[in-house]
Amino acid sequence: MDEQDSVQVVELRISYRYAAEHHWVVQAIGGFLSAYFMEHPGFRVQRSIEELESGTHLWICEVPHGMKFLRLLRRLKEDIPPCATQQIPTEPTARPSYLIDCAE
Repeated sequence: MDEQDSVQVVELRISYRYAAEHHWVVQAIGGFLSAYFMEHPGFRVQRSIEELESGTHLWICEVPHGMKFLRLLRRLKEDIPPCATQQIPTEPTARPSYLIDCAE
């Protein structure tokens, strides 16, 4: 098995609305992901991007196979203000994408 077969690329986004209501949350999530990297070898953030057209903030993460990304999301939700998370529907060949937004 080569290196690329052992990781999955996953997108984590926060909505503009959620980031606007909680100005510090982008830094908090960045810090959380950095700490998660220290705890779980193989996990890393490839890029952190603010998409100007949509206003969302995006982290592109490498997740080792066998690591459950939903567990990471559950832990993250304990450290940030109440929110709703959902998996964004994508093409079957596209990388999984999750959105953090304001709780309704």
